[in-house]
Amino acid sequence: MSRKLRILEVNKFYPPHIGGIETLVEQRARHFAHRPDTEVRVLVCQEKGRGVTETIDGVDVIRCGSLGTFFSCPLSFSFLWRFRELAKWADVAEIHTPFPLGDAAVVLSQCKCRIVIAWHSDVVKQKRLLKLYAPLLRRFMQRADAIIAATPGHVAGSPYLTQFREKCRIIPYPLEIERYLEAPVRPILRERQQVPGAVRVLFVGRLVYYKGVDVLLEAMRKVRGCELFVCGTGPLEDALREKAKGLPVQFLGRLSDEDLKSAFADCDIFVLPSVANSEAFGIVQQEAMVYGKPVINTSLPTGVPHVSLDGVTGLTVPPGDADALAAALQRLADDPALRARFGKAAAARVRTEYRFETIMDKILEVLKGGAV
Repeated sequence: MSRKLRILEVNKFYPPHIGGIETLVEQRARHFAHRPDTEVRVLVCQEKGRGVTETIDGVDVIRCGSLGTFFSCPLSFSFLWRFRELAKWADVAEIHTPFPLGDAAVVLSQCKCRIVIAWHSDVVKQKRLLKLYAPLLRRFMQRADAIIAATPGHVAGSPYLTQFREKCRIIPYPLEIERYLEAPVRPILRERQQVPGAVRVLFVGRLVYYKGVDVLLEAMRKVRGCELFVCGTGPLEDALREKAKGLPVQFLGRLSDEDLKSAFADCDIFVLPSVANSEAFGIVQQEAMVYGKPVINTSLPTGVPHVSLDGVTGLTVPPGDADALAAALQRLADDPALRARFGKAAAARVRTEYRFETIMDKILEVLKGGAV
């Protein structure tokens, strides 16, 4: 029997740190830890404090000590030498980006193992620092053997990926469908509904600038017969609550995993009104679609409109356009048959395009060095 493929997953953080990329890394690690032909280790940083090594669900997780997080990146000197050490063990290292410290570790270590970049997003907000970081990023991308991007929009919308298009492999984010459909759900939104008979609109995400919740609230001023439920917390929460006064809007805060699944199952319309390229995919779209819910998203030049398709599984509107968003909400609110048609197509799309086992096999093929 041939030796197992040794995989090193590298990211900023790992659960219980909350984040979409962290969830994806955890998915990969759990899957590779329990396959008979692979073994995996995870290298990440602490948000702040001393390093620790632990085993979580059969996954060895090495958390390097950190002085804290600066400009969205942990500062950890021990990370560099731990990467050099673990790269000697690994056959392949998958580096989840954006993560400049991971890029530096690859370039400085001159490691011999295969390098695969999992490209989740360009650096969007720190534009001044990007000018300093760009030369390192290019060297890192030149060193990479392959780059995994979730949609064609990731490649077309990135000035960096377009330069390395020949290395890019399009593999969407997987969804563990059974974990949703087998989970018990309850009418969590109907239990809290304050407007009898209203169409239940759901938003799930951090309350930060690029999510566009302020635009959604402005749209709600122009919509009849809808009640909005906002799930999530963040630095803009107080300002958004103030803006929502007098509107049929409820802020539910951070929900448990079980309650969040219930919210997806209990809504009539899911909306992702993101306004900036920091929103590169929107896994929450998949989570609503698995329950057969129509989605309203925005036409960002990223992967967002490639997940839920305009006129097929929902409606797509220009980012930052409250009038267009209001019109889309009203159209779906007034037409239950259209919601049902989009919802049925959404559920079918998740089953055919985002099935977990199929996508993980494709990712493993790239990690091995094969074509997809």
